[in-house]
Amino acid sequence: MSAHTFIKGTIILILAGLITRFLGFINKIVVARIMGAEGMGLYMMAVPTLILLITLTQFGLPVAISKRVAEAETAGDEAEVQRILRVSLFVTGLLSIVWSTAVILGAPVIARELLTDERAYYALMAMIPIVPIVALSAILRGYFQGRQNMKPTAVSQVIEQVVRIALVAVCTKALLPYGIEFAAAGAMLSVVAGEFASLLYMLYTFQKQKGPRLRSKQVPVDAKNRKTFRGLLDVALPTTGSRLIGSLSYFFEPIVVAQSLAIAGVATATATAQYGELTGFVIPLLFLPTFITYALSVSLVPAVSEAYAKKDYQAVHQRLHQSLRTAMISGGIAAIVLFLYAKPIMTLMYDAPEAAVYLQLMAPFSLFLYFQGPLQAVLQAVDHAKTAMVNSLTGAAVKLAAIFILASRPEFEMMGTALAISISMVLVTLLHFAAVCKTIGFTFRLKPWLSAFGALLLTAALSGPAAAYTLSRTLLIDTLLGITLTGTLYIVLLLLTKQIQLKDISRVLSLQSLWRK
Repeated sequence: MSAHTFIKGTIILILAGLITRFLGFINKIVVARIMGAEGMGLYMMAVPTLILLITLTQFGLPVAISKRVAEAETAGDEAEVQRILRVSLFVTGLLSIVWSTAVILGAPVIARELLTDERAYYALMAMIPIVPIVALSAILRGYFQGRQNMKPTAVSQVIEQVVRIALVAVCTKALLPYGIEFAAAGAMLSVVAGEFASLLYMLYTFQKQKGPRLRSKQVPVDAKNRKTFRGLLDVALPTTGSRLIGSLSYFFEPIVVAQSLAIAGVATATATAQYGELTGFVIPLLFLPTFITYALSVSLVPAVSEAYAKKDYQAVHQRLHQSLRTAMISGGIAAIVLFLYAKPIMTLMYDAPEAAVYLQLMAPFSLFLYFQGPLQAVLQAVDHAKTAMVNSLTGAAVKLAAIFILASRPEFEMMGTALAISISMVLVTLLHFAAVCKTIGFTFRLKPWLSAFGALLLTAALSGPAAAYTLSRTLLIDTLLGITLTGTLYIVLLLLTKQIQLKDISRVLSLQSLWRK
């Protein structure tokens, strides 16, 4: 993959991510305004089960397909591409049946016994139709990404969010008279509808580009298919293991939080509302810049896989350096803005100024989160996905243990959960970075990083008065003005320290050719 192709694919995904994250915030604001913190809490209690279900169904195949298709295309083996799709479709079809049945049978127990709020049952049941949808979507996304064609993935993400936003208000308002538990189920149904619309677009694009025929029936158990299956498993199993650890951690998180807050003496309804504020309001804001690191990660897997197979280690290092530098620049300003303007942001978006304390606590630690995606992508691309899995397991274990220890104490309660999540962010990132340095001999360039970090600290120091000013005058206008001044100051400092150049800005603004295939 050439540098131009890598940058082009990354920018396409970044643009799509920017649009989808913006639309996603509109979606969450609509849901929060309709259902309130308690309704959002019920919805967010079901979301970890949804993420776990998607992880188990996709079985790590998007990354595995992307990697193996890229390798097969490099070798000019179109027959292998056909086998990859056929075997993948058979596997995900079987998994869809298994996990759909498991959710139907397990939903009452999960809601009543584990989440300690049986009202979450309806949202759990509403997610079941998503299983076969994400199974087929996983195959198509992996195929397009392996072909270095990021446009279908990008457009499908935008379609998914547009459909979800178009339906979420309708679904939640229609079901709200029956109770907030039914409104939460309505919000989940809008997620299913969005995923289905996204799948329809990818199927249309796949057929239009005359991709290999998708079949899952009568997959012969011959030597070639077994070899293809083993090749997919070599990547899919460690990748699934890593994501499964994260998904299981996310699945157990509301369970541990609910049980810990009960020990601390917090009522069930209060705990649900506080969990909705933390996971429904605060954490999505912290994850905002990850649309950039996600785009980098998706592009890194085939790019680094190809360079590593050719033993072009300089290209591997260059791609990683570009990705980490971008994560630092984009994530740094996000962390500053969220820390300085936490209260006005939470007030304007969700009318929940009380949740600002969680945002201010976690914002400085979130900078570590933005490095995780590129570092993990490199480990997967150089066949060290198992290492990433072990690192994720360590971080998940530490997070759950810290939640139980801190959240069960009356003096911490939900703040203990926020602190535990922050500790996990830092730990996993440091473990990934150590593993990458050991695996590929990556050299950390200290001078530019010190310059970038100095620009961050100076921006935060100079922007403090502007942030305080927003609390005493017209909230919306002053907040927008303050954030604009902070961002402008940051860009000026980056230019002065030569972290970015004017030609970099003009290159990003010249996007007219990016969507041409």
